[in-house]
Amino acid sequence: MTLTAVLILAMGVLFTGAIYLILERTLTRVLLGLVLFTNGTNLLIVLMAGDAGLAPLVRNGVSPDEYFDPLPQALTLTAIVISFATTSFLLAMIYRSWKLARRDEVQADTEDLKVAEQPSFDAEEDAELHEEDSEFITDAEDPNAHYEHATEASPKAPARTQHTDRAHRSTQGDDVR
Repeated sequence: MTLTAVLILAMGVLFTGAIYLILERTLTRVLLGLVLFTNGTNLLIVLMAGDAGLAPLVRNGVSPDEYFDPLPQALTLTAIVISFATTSFLLAMIYRSWKLARRDEVQADTEDLKVAEQPSFDAEEDAELHEEDSEFITDAEDPNAHYEHATEASPKAPARTQHTDRAHRSTQGDDVR
């Protein structure tokens, strides 16, 4: 195996371990996964730089292909600084979590569980709406005024009746007689 193949394999192992650890609920494992991910990313950037070349100082008689591109080094340095800041922030979160609850495990949020248990049908997004010819129509003329009453079994908005028109006008303060 060549050196590049070994580094690509190492990068793959780093990314695989990072993804596995980041998907855990323990903040310490998320931190370790983040460290592995940033190291894998730095290795990827260094591998993408290519072979070593001359320092990027312009000299007479040297072709531009012989110089080394300094951009990957700058990107790697930037990635190291960002990963240090993110690691510091996550360490502060772990410390705070440990001081408050004596654990670093992220608990399931009750609101998230309620949202996850809702049916996938959403009347606002999934209702079949009618094409409107004009954007200057009144509520009584709007064929989609009651789209929120659509259900998964009947995604079409129900037809408006005279009874619902009266109820709609009475809620707007119009006098219905």
